[in-house]
Amino acid sequence: QVQLVESGGGLVQPGGSLRLSCAASGSSFSINAMGWYRQAPGKQRELVASIASGGSTNYADSVKGRFTISRDNAKNTGYLQMNRLKPEDTAVYYCNALIAVFRAGVTVSQRGYWGQGTQVTVSS
Repeated sequence: QVQLVESGGGLVQPGGSLRLSCAASGSSFSINAMGWYRQAPGKQRELVASIASGGSTNYADSVKGRFTISRDNAKNTGYLQMNRLKPEDTAVYYCNALIAVFRAGVTVSQRGYWGQGTQVTVSS
């Protein structure tokens, strides 16, 4: 069974930085695309950034130039570096990964997995 565990959220002042991590664990799997989403109170969950297996990235307009998504394939971990944080970045942040699971060298499933979410609060 594959699990995603996030870490790195917290309280930060406007203009500050945080780095979120999303670590996948389990056996016999590979990660394709990864993404970070966020959901603020009373709002829909929105895509913040994504990174394909080949490394190409995509960002929401609201975070371009401030956030950077990356991944370490050897560690099965994705990251979201958030700089120049604003109060409107306050939300629960979730990672999502498209993961293929193998058994005896055969792909038995490929689907999206979600982390448990981590709270990011930007406030003075």
